[in-house]
Amino acid sequence: MKTKRAEFANFVGFVLVSAGSAIGLGSIWRFPYLAGVSGGGAFVFIFTIILFTVGVSMLMVEFVIGRHGKANSVKSYKKLHPKFKYLGYLNIFTSFIILAYYSVIGGFTIHYFFLSITGQLTSKDLNFSVVFNNFIGSPSQTIIYTFLFLFFTIYIVLQGINKGIERYSVIMMPTLFILIIILMVRSITLDNAIDGIIWYMKPDFTKLNQNVIMAALGQVFFSLSVGLSTMLTYSSYLSNKEYLPKASFIIAILQLLVSLIAGFIIFPAVFSFGLNPGEGPGLIFVTLPQVFVNMPAGIIFSSLFFLLLIFASITSSISMMEVAITYFIETYKIRRLRISISYGIIVFLLSIPAALSFNKFNNVKLFNLSIFDIYDYFCANFSLPFGGLMCAILVGWFANKEIIKNIYSIDNTHKSLLFPIWYFLVKYIIPIVIILIWLNTLKIF
Repeated sequence: MKTKRAEFANFVGFVLVSAGSAIGLGSIWRFPYLAGVSGGGAFVFIFTIILFTVGVSMLMVEFVIGRHGKANSVKSYKKLHPKFKYLGYLNIFTSFIILAYYSVIGGFTIHYFFLSITGQLTSKDLNFSVVFNNFIGSPSQTIIYTFLFLFFTIYIVLQGINKGIERYSVIMMPTLFILIIILMVRSITLDNAIDGIIWYMKPDFTKLNQNVIMAALGQVFFSLSVGLSTMLTYSSYLSNKEYLPKASFIIAILQLLVSLIAGFIIFPAVFSFGLNPGEGPGLIFVTLPQVFVNMPAGIIFSSLFFLLLIFASITSSISMMEVAITYFIETYKIRRLRISISYGIIVFLLSIPAALSFNKFNNVKLFNLSIFDIYDYFCANFSLPFGGLMCAILVGWFANKEIIKNIYSIDNTHKSLLFPIWYFLVKYIIPIVIILIWLNTLKIF
């Protein structure tokens, strides 16, 4: 007897799970530091425009493929066009690599939560650069915290779509929103916070250049988790009665809200204490702890912030893991418990060289890139852009247009005026945009 494939219990569960995939370190860590080094308001303005054009369109591409396939990524691609099944294999391989180095950063967030909650970040005499460098310089600590992060991820995934991923996402995502609102309210009520708000929200179009636009484009792809088939995999578990454009816009709105609020947490506080908003990737682990230590009840707000980062990281990591888990379960009939643990072990082994690249292996370089950087370069500069490009080409050029239209419009019962616009973007505009991002990140022009 054929086992009935799981489905999300309801539309809200699907949206929260998908939003959880999109809302991760990309929104709370990467977006603020990119805004900081890219002129603040001008970056935010361009990011918002691209999010609701290219970003929403690409979400829809993956949703359409997933709903049509009702299966893992390999089978879903194959159902639209046989030769595209190889894209599914690339996505599965990429999920191992990206989760291996993502888990290392996820481990950083757990470590800083422990430091915060135990009061080890409360001294005003601390040099936070030294604190951070001492931590990443310790092989045992980086590996232990990477293991902890993967353990939490595996624990959720092995329980399945309904009892694991949907259940915990429905808890974690509302909690995440509560935490960021509490932190935002505290930050914008600090002395001189208005200076940070104005800098963050007032576009200075003299700052706009090709690099800022490309950074915004890249951030949209990174933050929405497209190009890896995470959204494809989740949508394959969605009931046919749900309207996909509605889901895409809701997820994009939630993504924008969290990204904006992350900036409202960070920049008012940074300006209030006279720090540099253009600190870059160290903004969260070096600059923000300096803010918390000078803030009344700083230990509480520091603990809440890093707890928020843990939740955001895990909701994204479970989606990366599910891409491969669904494939192995459906193709080889392996039990979820067995494949989840096996997958986790392989990812952990791959993560060890990435974690050690900050300490014992810091002199191991290839093309001047550390092991961690090689993982990141392959995923961010090759696999994800290529995956997004091929998805757009598949839907726009190879798949039957009427099939795509029916999936988009719910079997012809809900005709959408947006379909022609979306299809034009997917067929002609988005491939060009992705190629431009790719060329820019590869420094070809």
